[in-house]
Amino acid sequence: MKITVIAVGKIKEKYLVEAIKEYSKRLGRYCKLEIIEVADEKTPDGASRALEDQIREKEGERILKAVREGSYVTALAIEGKMLSSEELAGRIEQYGIGGISQLTFIIGGSLGLSGKVLKRADQLLSFSKMTFPHQLMRVILLEQIYRSYRIIYGEPYHK
Repeated sequence: MKITVIAVGKIKEKYLVEAIKEYSKRLGRYCKLEIIEVADEKTPDGASRALEDQIREKEGERILKAVREGSYVTALAIEGKMLSSEELAGRIEQYGIGGISQLTFIIGGSLGLSGKVLKRADQLLSFSKMTFPHQLMRVILLEQIYRSYRIIYGEPYHK
């Protein structure tokens, strides 16, 4: 299976870059992983609601251009459905059994995702009602995908 993570912005923090590299390496034995970074827009302090909407739209256009035809798209959104690690593993396994060969996970920027991206998504997934930095979300997502594969293959890791 091919898994693509489309994320807004570059990771600058070395410790996050290292964690992403580590989980990418671990995932290599289970799937083909691709991480696509799309440019983020600078949000000035005190930006109006209208400007924030424009920024989300610009970032959303970049995200949608990176989504491949035929991919099953999961957008990470606070209003999405929360799943346990076992439930996420079950879904990933079912997608493969059902003939879906490409999954795309989308992580928005600091302002979240545009309505167009949310509409394009086949499902919305929430990791918590809390808000996390989008850079850290990349690590959390990769760890959960890795955990899912360990669960699917009955390998030790998940407790």
